[in-house]
Amino acid sequence: MRSDTAGEAASRVAVHPAVRAALVDFQRAFARQDGGAILDGRDIGTVIVPDADAKLFVTASAQVRARRRWRQLRPALSFEAVLADILRRDARDSGRAAAPLLKAADAVLLDTTDLDIESAFDAARRIVEAARG
Repeated sequence: MRSDTAGEAASRVAVHPAVRAALVDFQRAFARQDGGAILDGRDIGTVIVPDADAKLFVTASAQVRARRRWRQLRPALSFEAVLADILRRDARDSGRAAAPLLKAADAVLLDTTDLDIESAFDAARRIVEAARG
């Protein structure tokens, strides 16, 4: 699910409104399950669960995201290839007609560019705790 191939495939099929429509009800039901759920995706807070109790818009600079992904994939791809893929996917997802990548107006921006994994997790935890009251 978290592989480069899966992310690229998801981005490519996400431009098709019929594919998106087929998954919306399933994703919404999953989000509303007893006990709650954590969903990750580029339209979760704007389309799938616009009324979520807590919304985070997690980002980092393209350079940092590429460095992180490249470290996971080495030596399969060059850093330059990973960066190009990230930039291409960002452009495709931001420009698609159906559910483009957008920060929900009520989402909290969490820029992880300068954070390590522990700091990013802690920041996310604090945002969710604050939203839950």
